[in-house]
Amino acid sequence: MQTRHAIPIIVIAELFGASLWFSANAVADALHRVWGMTNVELGYLTSSVQLGFICGTLLLALFGLADRFSASRIFASCALLGALVNAAFASAAGGLVYAMTLRFVTGLALAGVYPIGMKLVVSWEPRKAGTVLGWLVGMLVLGTGLPHFVRGIGVTPTWQGVIYAASILAVIAAVMVWRLGDGPHHGSRRSMQWGAAFKVFAIADFRAAALGYFGHMWELYAFWAITPLLVAQLDNSADAAQIYLAAAGIFLAGGIGCIGGGFFSHRWGSGRVAILALAGSAMSCMVYPWVSGSTFGVALSLLVAWGLFVVADSPQFSALATNSCPPDRVGGALALMNSIGFAITIVSIELATLLWGSLQTYVTWVLLPGPLLGLLAMGRMWGR
Repeated sequence: MQTRHAIPIIVIAELFGASLWFSANAVADALHRVWGMTNVELGYLTSSVQLGFICGTLLLALFGLADRFSASRIFASCALLGALVNAAFASAAGGLVYAMTLRFVTGLALAGVYPIGMKLVVSWEPRKAGTVLGWLVGMLVLGTGLPHFVRGIGVTPTWQGVIYAASILAVIAAVMVWRLGDGPHHGSRRSMQWGAAFKVFAIADFRAAALGYFGHMWELYAFWAITPLLVAQLDNSADAAQIYLAAAGIFLAGGIGCIGGGFFSHRWGSGRVAILALAGSAMSCMVYPWVSGSTFGVALSLLVAWGLFVVADSPQFSALATNSCPPDRVGGALALMNSIGFAITIVSIELATLLWGSLQTYVTWVLLPGPLLGLLAMGRMWGR
């Protein structure tokens, strides 16, 4: 298959597969009502996905699985597993531990969708890593917002229908990638080299990109987790459909930011794009509490702008990391970087949801250290 056909297939599959990520968050009001869950308990569900993802990516990195086996087969198998477990969540009886377990396994499966998707798309077009990863992560962002969109437009009358819709999309993703196969530049090892991914941290450029990514991750998923809360706080009279549609719009802005960042990376370089996005994100964190009390339109506009900046740098970190390490270690290196980054998100998600009740919009200042530290780490990458 030609590259120009393969790239769209992979990014659309990423869009569909990523819909599993925040499917539970898109029915948060229903879980409040039907299961009696608090905001803190909903934070536990989100963190369970993150923890599962961390464990999955760590396994991929430690055992070199991402560089030893077919990326397309890992992606397809994990997307199918995630679809099945996500569907099981819709039929859960409401027990918190059982629900957290299902979300954990969903995250475990997503470890074979996101970083493996990055390796897969680069295996088809390694010379344009910044652009193709921009499209891939853009679709990931849109995919995480898809359940919010489905909920907002009322495609299904029940909250379970939103969950099932995400599972159906993930099954379609699995079929698409299985049929596609791996790209012509799919580097791999025949033998297992335990812990080889850790060696890439000796490379200065990889280390800078990874540290920038870790600062970015402190902010990103915590922001996404509290996005419906931030939107609802702007207008107490808004109903659930309006809140989730607005939240979907913020995710859409993030997808546009990723794609746009990929385009500009050809002109400015991935390092410049990542640094500018981090700066915009840091500014949004800092000023949002002061703007949130203004008119609805102004506050929502800042949230949309923040949604664009907060993730526009993500594919560029991956591109910088990919270009700085040997081809036969790309899969493991990206999996390890993701694993550490997502471990950081658990702390920030739990902190943000725990402090929301007392700080309200000022909780965004808790997220500010992430992009600031990321900017410090990325200084050497301005010309990359």
